[in-house]
Amino acid sequence: MSGSALAAGGSDIWDSRANICVFSSEPTGGKRRTAHGCHSVHQLQSLTMPTILEKIVATKREEIAAAKTARPESELRAALPDAPPVRDFFAPLAAGPPIRLIAEVKKASPSKGLIRADFDPVAIARSYAAAGASCISCLTDESYFQGHLEYLTAIRESVGIPVLRKDFLIDSYQLLEARVAGADAVLLIAECLDDCNLRKLHNEAIELGMTPLVEFYEPANCERVLEAGASLIGVNNRDLHTFEVDLQHSVRMRKQVPDACVFVGESGIHGCDDARLLQDAGVDAMLVGESLMRQPVIEDAVRELLNID
Repeated sequence: MSGSALAAGGSDIWDSRANICVFSSEPTGGKRRTAHGCHSVHQLQSLTMPTILEKIVATKREEIAAAKTARPESELRAALPDAPPVRDFFAPLAAGPPIRLIAEVKKASPSKGLIRADFDPVAIARSYAAAGASCISCLTDESYFQGHLEYLTAIRESVGIPVLRKDFLIDSYQLLEARVAGADAVLLIAECLDDCNLRKLHNEAIELGMTPLVEFYEPANCERVLEAGASLIGVNNRDLHTFEVDLQHSVRMRKQVPDACVFVGESGIHGCDDARLLQDAGVDAMLVGESLMRQPVIEDAVRELLNID
């Protein structure tokens, strides 16, 4: 199906060009009702890939405003002492070689729709841990990835390895949410943040005891990430404007990041050959989600991925 992926449970379609879910089973006067309201077909066609990240961030701002109303920041801060002790997310990833695995719990994505219908986040996380993952990444974005912060809490209570909150973090409030939920680490995306906020959220995460994994795609953002003080640096091999994936992007960017930093390759990793390629290029860890989530027996898939000796 060109440009789209059919979601399970009906005729809803994830439009990968627009990064939205089109509810095609309910036409509304020549328009289609989408996850962001009612758009004409012409409007849907005009929502092109270069605006994907801006759309997600705009949605996130609305969600944060609503969350702050429902649960003020003061309540989150009061709950911090009750959060579980922080686990060290950095050390396990720095302990290689061999290359280490951050295994991702991911139900769906905007471009691929539903990835795993049989979705039990705790069972998946336990399989990851049992098969040798060093850390776990949990998608908590609800609007675009069908994740939830409660998944992270349940996972953190059920496994003994560190857990990262993967979301589009743009506000200090989200860091507090993450720590209260039990997160040991958070993802910060350079393309979502200006210099001031990148540095601010990086430092605030550390103050809360969490490890910030700072990700970039655009090569020009490498210097910004280093200037923010990041020591755990991820490179996304997926262009968020076109959704094209190039594993060599991590190989090229590894040369731009000091050896003292722990380097994580993200996206487009499908098997032990890919893992070996990254390891040979000096990549310390890999973040893998979709290719593992699609496998019928996740433990076997993880062991095969890590079989790179």
